[in-house]
Amino acid sequence: MIQLKQIFLAYPDGESRTEVLRGLSFDVRQGEAVAISGPSGSGKSTLLSVIGTLLRPDSGEYIFDGMAMNTLNDVARTQFRNSCIGFVFQDHRLLPQFTAKENILLPTLSGQRQTTCEQEEHAEYLLQSTGIANLAHKYPERMSGGERQRVAICRALVMRPKLILADEPTGLLDAVNADRITDLLLAINDSENCTLLMVTHSERVAQKAGKVYRLQNGGIS
Repeated sequence: MIQLKQIFLAYPDGESRTEVLRGLSFDVRQGEAVAISGPSGSGKSTLLSVIGTLLRPDSGEYIFDGMAMNTLNDVARTQFRNSCIGFVFQDHRLLPQFTAKENILLPTLSGQRQTTCEQEEHAEYLLQSTGIANLAHKYPERMSGGERQRVAICRALVMRPKLILADEPTGLLDAVNADRITDLLLAINDSENCTLLMVTHSERVAQKAGKVYRLQNGGIS
């Protein structure tokens, strides 16, 4: 599904540039659960942003499901992200003025005025299957950290993405909730046959994935 070939990316640093990704290449197959570990500042989140088309690499080739991402303009990249990728972040990024269900349905409003009945039903199914149906009409401030992250996972899944990108999804959780969220993501990866790519600094979380890559010095192994 994912092919990265000789990806280079550098950030401006004063009058020079700091290389973050240096000729990085790796593949991820459809349905795999992959963890990317590495030291802080090694470029894990940058790599996820490249795969999620939030950042363009300076050079190299990125192919997703046979489609060359380098050839897409900004509008096409936005459409691709909304239809093919579900994002889960460390800080959940729920909007406080919306209930759990309303937060989950937000991606469905991109490009349309109203959520469809099918999307409503899917949101309710996700709430039920992740064990938070009782939170549907609650606001984020009334939820625990683990509950907020479950809502964020449902939001990532509502558009039935082919790929879930999880950036330190357990970073702000205690060990018990970290295990629960990791196990939930892996269960979804299995039941929905969607690909899971998870960045984590936790070796415990990483070892639960089917495959672990380590990112260091701009390369991956």
